[in-house]
Amino acid sequence: MDLRFTDTEVAFREEVRAFIRTTLPAELRAKVRAGHRITRDETVAWQKLLHRAGYAVSHWPVEHGGRDWSPIQRYILREEMDGAPAPPLVGLGINLVAPIIIAFGNDAQKARFLPPIASSDEWWAQGFSEPGAGSDLASLRTSARREGDHYIVNGEKTWTTYAQYADWIFCLVRTDATVAKQRGISFLLVDMRSPGVTLRPLITIDDAPPGKHEVNQIFFDNVRVPVANLVGQENRGWDYAKYLLSNERTGSARVGISKERLRNLKRLAAVDGDRPLLADAGFRARLVALEVELQAHEMTTLRVLADEHLRGGTTPNPLSSMLKMRGTQIQQAVSELYLEFAGPDGLRVPDDDASTGPGADLDPLQMMATNYFNWRKLSIFGGSNEIQHNILSRSVLGL
Repeated sequence: MDLRFTDTEVAFREEVRAFIRTTLPAELRAKVRAGHRITRDETVAWQKLLHRAGYAVSHWPVEHGGRDWSPIQRYILREEMDGAPAPPLVGLGINLVAPIIIAFGNDAQKARFLPPIASSDEWWAQGFSEPGAGSDLASLRTSARREGDHYIVNGEKTWTTYAQYADWIFCLVRTDATVAKQRGISFLLVDMRSPGVTLRPLITIDDAPPGKHEVNQIFFDNVRVPVANLVGQENRGWDYAKYLLSNERTGSARVGISKERLRNLKRLAAVDGDRPLLADAGFRARLVALEVELQAHEMTTLRVLADEHLRGGTTPNPLSSMLKMRGTQIQQAVSELYLEFAGPDGLRVPDDDASTGPGADLDPLQMMATNYFNWRKLSIFGGSNEIQHNILSRSVLGL
């Protein structure tokens, strides 16, 4: 397989790079590079710029506002966005629930939900994990009992990222408790403003300063959800969830962001005081070894993307589990090198409210410990890496 980019793909990369160079505000780029959290308003503003340029939902079908791009072009777009670095889009809408609605939803659902997802006028949360049902997701207990033209939903979801900003949440719910656990699950779209929905922040070790939390618990107490918000068929939600998680795991490869963070680390470590850390042979050897692993990961990612292009359809690709494992392991290894570089300075309390306007001098050490702690979660979310080993052994190796 020839993994070199064609002349057309190289030209496409230059087009994307030029767009980012002329459109992404310098202060926002600096904030992302320094590891500071991006506000909801900043994310929305950036996604609207991408949407107007036709980049935000390029992976969607053309009839829904997407572009007729190859998987490699979509990979190049994401790599350039990560490498700029540009703010990451909140992909719960555009990358997770939208493809499910496109593949399995009805025409009314597509017309209602896809346009505001593309424009970022409506934000989504993911209601999958529960206490006692994380990696073993099929053990979920949140129930949906049908009464006439509504479902009555009761239960709890946890680790819901940025749910405090969400207008809607897509949920896996149990609609039949009498069959095998995977067969009794349905996929519901729930309005977060519905009576009976309660949100409670979960404060984690990386959430500083107070109030800047990332994840939440959501409680459903006799929440009425129209049957019209059922995606696909009742009790087929597990099939849809596997398709969604395959997309999420492919997205976890994050080659571009790892490349950019390694470039930035090399730059910082080359000018660190009288004796730059980059001059240390041990540190330099670890950094180079990680670069080699990242290059191998990139080649594997391109091969998997080429395989997905040939597969087509909505069948989950088990090879996405391999990308998820290696991608998250490399990102965590990068964060460890950053923390080693920062030393005691990495323990300073971050200030997300620091000036980020033009010419702002953001402290490159300030967020290193916070981001290190935050990235510990990467090997767990989207299905733990242990679960990915099981998927690969069963679906790829046939064990």
